[in-house]
Amino acid sequence: MAQLHTRQWADGEARMPFGPDFKFNLLWLKWLIPAVVVLWLLSGIYIVRPGERGVVRRFGRVTKVTEPGPHYHLPRPVERVNKVKVTQVRRIEIGFRTVSTGTPARYAFVPAESLMLTGDEQIIDAQISVQYKVEEPKKFLFNVRDLESPQGALMDAAEVALRQVVGQRPIDDVLIEKKLEVEDSIRELLQEIIDGYDSGVRITAVKLQTVRPPEDVASAFDDVVSAKEDKERLIQEAQGYREDVLPKARGQAEKLIREAEAYKAERIEHALGDVDKFLAVLKEYAKAKEVTRKRLYLETMERILPGIRKFVIDPEVSGSLLQFLPLETSAQPSRSKGGQQ
Repeated sequence: MAQLHTRQWADGEARMPFGPDFKFNLLWLKWLIPAVVVLWLLSGIYIVRPGERGVVRRFGRVTKVTEPGPHYHLPRPVERVNKVKVTQVRRIEIGFRTVSTGTPARYAFVPAESLMLTGDEQIIDAQISVQYKVEEPKKFLFNVRDLESPQGALMDAAEVALRQVVGQRPIDDVLIEKKLEVEDSIRELLQEIIDGYDSGVRITAVKLQTVRPPEDVASAFDDVVSAKEDKERLIQEAQGYREDVLPKARGQAEKLIREAEAYKAERIEHALGDVDKFLAVLKEYAKAKEVTRKRLYLETMERILPGIRKFVIDPEVSGSLLQFLPLETSAQPSRSKGGQQ
């Protein structure tokens, strides 16, 4: 390095002159400060990824919410950006905690959250999982403190909704009959509570994970559930039998009705034909009564006489007509009876 020389001033004090090193330091600072300023300004560039929203704060006050893409904000400490995932489905668990998601998954139960009374004063162990999304990032970040913490407002609201809905219904609704209805009621009540906090969260689903009686009375409840399932099965079988028999009976009844109607129509048409025939004969009879009477007599004889035995008696034969009576038909049984004797 160049040797520094001191200069003796009038007051006798030795002072450092402005040498070449001092000029070098000034030149270095001349370029360093603008570079630092440029880097500081460039630090305000940020990118919001798809499915996210950027919440920009200026000295703590929210100024805007940005959509996905590149954006710029004044560097810290003037402005800050919080990025919130709005398409991610978040989840909280009431009554249990997931320890491991492996195969098989492992859970730790929290009886203090899951044990409760039903509407008919029965003790039940009910566990739910709640799925939700962030709908308004600004409200989600700043309106409710510790919203998602283990002891936060969302956990407390979910437990309150669960206990209130279960406490208004009999145990059978929660265990067997109306699980879907119970889930919908919990979701609606939880959404109402969360909306009251103005938290910017939308509840998408509530699922009853495990609903069971306490272990001490589990076997008795299992018997009750089994009996109810048998009852439902028998009811379903009876309804299936009814659905099978009733259409057949209705079909058979419809068939009989159609046959009766057809027979009725046939008999009416036949009677009308007979009436028309009789009227036609009556008309002809009125024109020539004697001829028509004789023709009717002859037609009647033609139908009757072929089926009987006939005897033609010569008028010249004398004697009684009794000898021509067909007595052999009445005498034959006597002969057969005598033969049997």
